[in-house]
Amino acid sequence: MGPSGSGKSTLMHMLGALDSPTFGPYLLDGKDVSTLSDDELANIRRDKIGFVFQAFNLLPRTTVLRNVMLPLVYAGIHGEEREKRAKKALFAAGLDENHFHHMSNQISGGQIQRVAIARALVNNPSLILADEPTGNLDSKTGEIVIGTFQKLNKELGRTIILITHEQDIAEHADRILFIKDGLLVEDRTTHKKRIVKNI
Repeated sequence: MGPSGSGKSTLMHMLGALDSPTFGPYLLDGKDVSTLSDDELANIRRDKIGFVFQAFNLLPRTTVLRNVMLPLVYAGIHGEEREKRAKKALFAAGLDENHFHHMSNQISGGQIQRVAIARALVNNPSLILADEPTGNLDSKTGEIVIGTFQKLNKELGRTIILITHEQDIAEHADRILFIKDGLLVEDRTTHKKRIVKNI
């Protein structure tokens, strides 16, 4: 958490191997990411990190299933295995099967965000980075999306790092980091974490 311009997105870009730190190491699974080549960074992003964006970034005239399968094309996964993994990720993100063949512009905002979460999950990453994933959603839909993240964390063991401006969203986390002017100013654990049902 932090005000606009505090460095939240910059930090997430570094954690996601999209930007390199100016100095100092960044260790991910024991590898110093700051020393890797562009190709090695692309492999890290493909294999270890899933991204969920506020703007969703789905292809609008493409089915839900094909949107989720797309990262597997780049990973070289073929045919039936690609579809099997995409369906598994969509179920894990809490989307009903009768939506799999809808175009992504034919479903609700909350469903679109679940598709984006499934796409982030499809390569089985250990780390999911979510940049304001509830920012374009109404409060009820936002709670459903947060419930999906909690399920992924508790049941599948995924680490979720989430940027938000909303204190009530942040309170669902185990730990909240506050950033101001590019500096970490507070690091606290939450004591009364609310559990949201995955509706």
